[in-house]
Amino acid sequence: MRRWCRTGATLAIGAGLGAAVSRLLSPIGGEEEPDRFGLLSRIPVVPVPSVQASELTVSPGGSGAAMKYGFPSLANIKTRESYVISYDPRTRTASWVIEKLNPASLSGPSDRKCCEFKEDDSVHVFHRSTNQDYKGSGFDRGHLAAAANHKWSQKAMEDTFYLSNIAPQVSKHIGTHYTHINTTAVPTMHTLVLLFFVFCVKSPHLNQVTWNNLEKLCRSLTKRYLNVYVCSGPLYLPRQEADGKFYVRYQVIGRNHVSVPTHFFKVLILEQMDGRGVELRSYVLPNETTDEKVPLERFLVPIETIERASGLLFVPNIMKRTSSLQAITNK
Repeated sequence: MRRWCRTGATLAIGAGLGAAVSRLLSPIGGEEEPDRFGLLSRIPVVPVPSVQASELTVSPGGSGAAMKYGFPSLANIKTRESYVISYDPRTRTASWVIEKLNPASLSGPSDRKCCEFKEDDSVHVFHRSTNQDYKGSGFDRGHLAAAANHKWSQKAMEDTFYLSNIAPQVSKHIGTHYTHINTTAVPTMHTLVLLFFVFCVKSPHLNQVTWNNLEKLCRSLTKRYLNVYVCSGPLYLPRQEADGKFYVRYQVIGRNHVSVPTHFFKVLILEQMDGRGVELRSYVLPNETTDEKVPLERFLVPIETIERASGLLFVPNIMKRTSSLQAITNK
């Protein structure tokens, strides 16, 4: 009986305290509105501005400046000293890498001889590539953000040697297959499939010639434009085979099955010196040995071709920053 009395007293005291607290929290004067949301109705709400995912940018600085025109996508974003990367753990390579080039970033005391290719410890060991994956594979460790673009800082140059910024590029001296895209056609899936031309010649590999020449072009454009924003990444494009069907086939290398892209893209956002607008150039290069005599202009494609093939978006973000955009598809 005593236990029941103590329980009843406890409940009575608790109810009394609860009622008192409720009166203290209720508005002074006027009738009390029913508390439909309980404690949640009393927690202050901090307003959050409406921001679209593709508009997010990183903090100011070297890498932050590279994101002036937004993110092409939002998966697995990582920032380095002077570039920003979206990493794809399935392929063990980046989806894209963006960097900002100008005369200041291209000069400095940095020494490439002091740099070594290294694993990216920020990537889970299950999803990263290693130097051993490339050993004996017949593929170069091709930079997406080029080392020569970041001479202004030794740290910035060293960051380009993370294997997360690297993708396998063809290095064998084999018969050349280079891919030509019809830049005048509407960029449908058939234009992404491309027309394959076979040249029965031996030529230097992609990394040392064609891709390198495109990197040099990016650097040379800093003399004509205020800033040059470069986005580079891999593509895995379909190809029509003997049965008339289209397939996406690509090799993987090493113990970690690093994906070998069928193609690479570079999107160049060029800010005019007078500040009146932006020019856009977009390139697709096959990951095959190419004849060094083939001009880079041959690899210009409509930006929509890359957006469709990669699943990335560039133009919507660019148009939020400029009212004048000129796309260069032949030069």
